[in-house]
Amino acid sequence: MTGHVIASRVRAAAWLGIALLTGTVARAQSPAPATPATDAAALAKATQNPVAALTTIPFQVNFNSGGDLGDASALNVNVQPVIPFRLTDGINVIARTIVPINSVPGPESTRFSGLGDVQAQVFFTPSRPGALTWGIGPVFSLPTATAAPFETGTWAAGLGVVVVRNAGPFVIGALVSQYWPVSDGGDAPETHLLTAQPFVNYNFGAGWALSFAPLITGNWDAPSGDEWTVPLGLGIVRTTVFNGRPMNLGVQYYRNVERPLGSPGHQVRFTVALLYPQQRTR
Repeated sequence: MTGHVIASRVRAAAWLGIALLTGTVARAQSPAPATPATDAAALAKATQNPVAALTTIPFQVNFNSGGDLGDASALNVNVQPVIPFRLTDGINVIARTIVPINSVPGPESTRFSGLGDVQAQVFFTPSRPGALTWGIGPVFSLPTATAAPFETGTWAAGLGVVVVRNAGPFVIGALVSQYWPVSDGGDAPETHLLTAQPFVNYNFGAGWALSFAPLITGNWDAPSGDEWTVPLGLGIVRTTVFNGRPMNLGVQYYRNVERPLGSPGHQVRFTVALLYPQQRTR
């Protein structure tokens, strides 16, 4: 199978996701009028802010193909609960956890599946932010992987920084984290990572938004020339209410313009996030 055919199939999956998203949100209309607690336009901007005082349970499904995977594909599912709480009258704490579940191809048509290293992030942010919002705090990576390709054996810690700007229909910002190895098992690769996620969201209204949010990774433990993964792409998201439950649905496509040896060339990302605005910190 040629790279052109693989790319065409990935793009077809992305368009299928957009069609399914459109059909789903067209049916996801609550019979009751929107209230401030479930206002789709306001919730849409809150979901685009990594340190908003909004409890969410996002599920992110990433299908990776092409590149050095050839005809094979890799699956990554991230469960990413976000829980805010008030520390003082002026400071909120945003606790974010990333639990990765992976399945990657192995030799002779085998596959490796299991849990990856869990990451925990804690951000301190003003409880009454203005047009510019910021957050800063410690980040951790725990050696929880259950399959050989995902194991690092590394306890890592570092610093995370978030900056978010609201400008009319735009929500713009970046989340940057640096992880340094603290303790390592010795046999597996170390967790020594820089992750940077710039994001630009344009909100059309009624909960619809165009989204650009690539996850750029710098792996300082990789061989020279294989440190960077840089995806570029775009997606569409919708914040709506289904059976009384606010949620966020999205589909995005990314192409890795810079990637290490052995990695995929394309990614289709589907997201579903359950929203709990009634638990927002005041």
